[in-house]
Amino acid sequence: MRTGEEQNQCVGGYEGFQTGVTERTVHHYQSSSQHSTPPLHCKELQQPAEAVCVWTVMGERATCTNHTKTTWRCHGFIVLLLVLLTAPQAWGQCRILRCNSEFVATTLELGGGGGVSGKEAGNAGYCSALRSYALCTRHTARACRGDLAYHSAVQGIEDLLIQHRCPRTGPTAQPRPLPQAPISLDACFYERGYVQREGRAPEYLHCGVFGDPHVRTFNDEFQTCAVPGAWPLIDNQYLYIQATSTPTRGGSYATAITKITIIFKNWRECSEQQLYQAELDNVPPAFTDGSTSSRERRGQHSLRVRSQAPGRHAEIWAAHIGTTLVVRQSGRTLGLSVRSPRPIVESYTPEQDVQLCVWGCPASQRLETPHALPTAAAHAHCSSLLPTQDVYFQACLFDLLATGDTNSSSSAFDALEDARALIVDPQKVHLLVAAGVSVRVTPQLPALLAGTLITLWLAL
Repeated sequence: MRTGEEQNQCVGGYEGFQTGVTERTVHHYQSSSQHSTPPLHCKELQQPAEAVCVWTVMGERATCTNHTKTTWRCHGFIVLLLVLLTAPQAWGQCRILRCNSEFVATTLELGGGGGVSGKEAGNAGYCSALRSYALCTRHTARACRGDLAYHSAVQGIEDLLIQHRCPRTGPTAQPRPLPQAPISLDACFYERGYVQREGRAPEYLHCGVFGDPHVRTFNDEFQTCAVPGAWPLIDNQYLYIQATSTPTRGGSYATAITKITIIFKNWRECSEQQLYQAELDNVPPAFTDGSTSSRERRGQHSLRVRSQAPGRHAEIWAAHIGTTLVVRQSGRTLGLSVRSPRPIVESYTPEQDVQLCVWGCPASQRLETPHALPTAAAHAHCSSLLPTQDVYFQACLFDLLATGDTNSSSSAFDALEDARALIVDPQKVHLLVAAGVSVRVTPQLPALLAGTLITLWLAL
């Protein structure tokens, strides 16, 4: 820099800029997701011919020099960067503040005032609140990447769980009930109450998950997935269903469902929280507590379990949400079929953004049809079980090619039979859509964002 020249130094961030002795205040710009912004150190020379911007990110510095209009370009780039980083199209809203407030409210109800006392440390209610807090942060993890408050909360939860010796698994704190007027008896029977309100029967949607697994979503899209581990099938205000898949024997890319967990959430005066779990070779005709129905409320049972083949089949009827679920074992895999009213299916929040029955499996986990052509024997075998060459027929061929086990074809047959029983309109049972069609994956938004920033940088 030239001697004798006055210089102004500014540090740009959310709060504003300072130059020399005087302070210039700019509007406070803060995204709803609370993303932190990398600090910018900008030295502006009073000489109109030169301006230098130094952008500091993760300890690395990159410089930009312009010899025409100086200051507005430096600051304009930062404004564009802030707009892109906080655009709701790129990331959903980070809900960490909501998680924080729910945890504080829960601990206040426990008498802890948001803090932790020695008595509270061993309190099961406090551990439940911590687990709920952790679950809330996991639901909003995708939208909160890079958020300092989010990462601080996650680390704090981990420390508190260890400090107070809370089990990692166990019951979570129930959401605080809102003041509600007493409900009528018909409100615990969804279809009856819906007809009284709307004058017509509700629209029912169907989801089926079976075999490799193959997923028929509520929107009648059909996908084959490679999703090892535990994945949510349904996650809404009333119901949570999770399926666990493991690789099949033989080293192929195929997976099979080996465990299904169903949680019916507590709902006002109709039903308390209830848990059902099925594993390979153990599809029980009862909930985990041994009961075959929920407690009687207002003279009725909202939840019931029955079985046509104990150990391999269970059907659960949830009257208060008008939902029927069928869990069955076919060959060496489990399957699930669901019929549920559209308002129940769509009763989820932005945080509940992973549901295979709603959106299908992630694009990176979708499988195409095996390149090997089906043998005449495989084609004949599946044709004998499934005469209509629909998605169930194609799933049968897929599973035979993937596993080499003729017993695997039974999962597609059983899934079709369940669809016939659960889908109201017979014309909608068969999906005559080619299975395994390559899905065109749109570029991920972070990649688009990076490309846009590079273009802006070069333009400046």
